[in-house]
Amino acid sequence: MEFPPGAQPSGQCPICADERQYFPGGTQRWVRTEELLQDGHELTLTSLEPGLTAISCPEIGIGQGALLVESTEGNLLFDVPGLITDQIIDWLKSRGRLAGIVASHPHMYGVQQQFSQAMEDAPIYIARKDAQWVQYSSAAMTLWDDEFEVLPGLKLLQIGGHFPGSTVAGWEAGADGRGVLFAGDAIFPVADGNVTFLRSYPNRIPLSAAVVRRLAKSVEALEFDRLYNNFATCIQSDAHRIVQFSAERYARWVSGELDHLT
Repeated sequence: MEFPPGAQPSGQCPICADERQYFPGGTQRWVRTEELLQDGHELTLTSLEPGLTAISCPEIGIGQGALLVESTEGNLLFDVPGLITDQIIDWLKSRGRLAGIVASHPHMYGVQQQFSQAMEDAPIYIARKDAQWVQYSSAAMTLWDDEFEVLPGLKLLQIGGHFPGSTVAGWEAGADGRGVLFAGDAIFPVADGNVTFLRSYPNRIPLSAAVVRRLAKSVEALEFDRLYNNFATCIQSDAHRIVQFSAERYARWVSGELDHLT
């Protein structure tokens, strides 16, 4: 979570104090970007498929990564790591214009302001329902509500659940034209090849049957065969059907319909 440069912030980081997260060891510690760089932290690049690269730094924060989606009209940084380096900025500039920065939800804000500033004040799109969680704002930020194409063939929509403004992106050109869903952790791959839905992942706080069915309904009209979460974990194919199946399985369990099996 990014705070403005200057003196150490007073009080607790609200995103960590929220019930969806926690303080490791019960203690909060502030750290500056410069300290992370001095300690030798780096970002790594992994090509996932044509036009899509994962940017990750698993040792910082909750280990979230970013996804750079490339198009002829510009690029999108979807989710943001908690570190920025000169090397990654040079690489981003070599890939073309950064047309937008979008976090799937507040846990993924990372150092979005620093990325924007380094990339000619690239616009940062913030879901209005989650704007209260922003701790470092600027004129580069735009609040949004209704779904829109941030780039041709790349649609953003807020589906809620994990956070009220939890955002997914549909990429028409992905998966060789079959479509990709960037789901953050609103929709999260699990061990059996299906997906799940939670208010809190580390604290295992569930969502209701009604909310999970709403999430599945909100992406039903999107065409996608592949799904990536905010750690670049992937459902390679049949993701659309898997999301619908998993939502109904989850909803039946949390509604009590299957209590006779427990």
